Amino acid sequence: MKRKSNYDKHPFVACGPVEECAVGWAAIAQRLPKHGVLCVECYPGVDVDEVASQLVSCLPPHKVIDIRGLYRSPEELREIFAPHLTDDRVFGHMNDITIADYFAPHAMETNRRYIGTLDPLQLTVVIGTGASLIVGKNATIIYMDMARWEIQRRFRSGKLGNLGLLNVDDDLSDKYKCGYFLEWRAADRLKNQLWEQIEYFVDTHSSNRPKLISGVEMRSSLDEVAKQPFRVVPYFDPGPWGGHWMEEVCDLPADKPNHAWCFDCVPEENSLLLGFGDERFEIPSIDLVFSHPSELLGDAVHERFGAEFPIRFDLLDTMGGGNLSLQVHPLTSYIQQQFGMNYTQDESYYLLDAGEGATVYLGLREGIDAGEMMQELRVAEEGTRPFPAENYVQQWPAKAHDHFLIPAGTIHCSGKDCMVLEISATPYIFTFKLWDWGRLGMDGRSRPIHLEHGLRNIQWDRTKSWTAANLMNRFIPVAQGDGWRTERTGLHELEFIDVNRTWFTKIVSFSTDDTVQVLNLVKGDEAVIESPTQAFAPVPLHYAETMIVPAAVGAWTIRPTGLSLGSECAIVVAKVRNAKEPR
Repeated sequence: MKRKSNYDKHPFVACGPVEECAVGWAAIAQRLPKHGVLCVECYPGVDVDEVASQLVSCLPPHKVIDIRGLYRSPEELREIFAPHLTDDRVFGHMNDITIADYFAPHAMETNRRYIGTLDPLQLTVVIGTGASLIVGKNATIIYMDMARWEIQRRFRSGKLGNLGLLNVDDDLSDKYKCGYFLEWRAADRLKNQLWEQIEYFVDTHSSNRPKLISGVEMRSSLDEVAKQPFRVVPYFDPGPWGGHWMEEVCDLPADKPNHAWCFDCVPEENSLLLGFGDERFEIPSIDLVFSHPSELLGDAVHERFGAEFPIRFDLLDTMGGGNLSLQVHPLTSYIQQQFGMNYTQDESYYLLDAGEGATVYLGLREGIDAGEMMQELRVAEEGTRPFPAENYVQQWPAKAHDHFLIPAGTIHCSGKDCMVLEISATPYIFTFKLWDWGRLGMDGRSRPIHLEHGLRNIQWDRTKSWTAANLMNRFIPVAQGDGWRTERTGLHELEFIDVNRTWFTKIVSFSTDDTVQVLNLVKGDEAVIESPTQAFAPVPLHYAETMIVPAAVGAWTIRPTGLSLGSECAIVVAKVRNAKEPR
């Protein structure tokens, strides 16, 4: 498609004047205490060496205690972690590991007593992940924070390993798995415990330009964010099947072979930008989920999922690329038993665009022999011959604004020349690839195939007739008014997410009804989201952008603006289905 991009790659929420944000190590040091114990708690991935050297240079402290020397040996840690990480390249098991488990026996108590003997009139800096566990109640806590997308970037650079493991040279997939199943969740637990005690937060995403705001300012800013629609910062990644549609629509630099993914609403990994004058203070967007779960999610969703954001929107670009891997997601009972996850990745494909002849693989063909198909997949996994997917998996023509529903257990993949808005539940790591078309990953290695897991989850009765009746463009009119109409598009009754689509040429009114909503402008150049009571400032929404509307927002409206005036726009709006709502 040919259009001028207005996609905002750096959305932010205005929070305060620039004076609230100290920029650079020298300015940061001026705001910190000059005596007593300064606890510098670091999220895993933060460059502790840089932080320590800069603070020593700018403060300077009387004594520095680097707590990395108090951790168990890498060999001990690997032995503790092995049951949770397993031998699989991708999957581990959820667990209750804490940062305290990283410390050698008695190390915390011994150093806690030692710190208590130091002169309170002199400055002692205690630094590292878990530093807060060995300081007393009178310590000043400064938190060095970082989003997971930046940690992954540092993993890939070959300059960062996992906490305590000294494994900088390990494979990216091994480092990511350790982060996902262990250290990030352990660090999040500790951050949540410390949240109200943290006196300063530091944005460490740019190593040469750290930024500091006070804990009071951070908490008050997130109070405001939780009351208004907002976007998280999207990030883009190449893939072996990636295409080129987003390069034009999202105005991306030609610095990668393709752009396969846009993670446009994955709060576990995305950033959130807080605006202080012309400065942007970057934090993990999951901080908002942890600190304001009820306001963001709504009481019912919070009660059901805890402080987790259950809805994911991302873009999958195969325009000019290749097929996604043929795959299936685990059934809820399976993911609970095998991996300790509470819910699974039910999902759907909403087509923003499609090329001529585009198809989506979804469900099985009628009359196939399951045993024969399983044997063909095993032969393909061994590399003897390719898997003849067209003989077993149903292909459906795909065009813009089609909606394919994909409850867990349904075999599926997008074909080439599709631009997919994937609307799904969040535990996205649990995908069982059955066949990857004989290609290599971006690292030059074969991508992991999980055939036995997959075969135990395929629902063999989801053939062409069942799929056509249950998963294909189930558009049901809901309501209409002057210049607008709304229809339900899914998801399937087996899935907990509900999606409506609204077409509009004039202003349309909505209500969150005390549940978080996620929406994307799937047609039109630009619209504006407003509060009928002026409770928040107007928020623009451009084509293909994803917006989060917290439950606390209540009433909101949307109307075409800019180049969209006089033409029809459309949004899809997802929410967690209320079990009591009629289907």
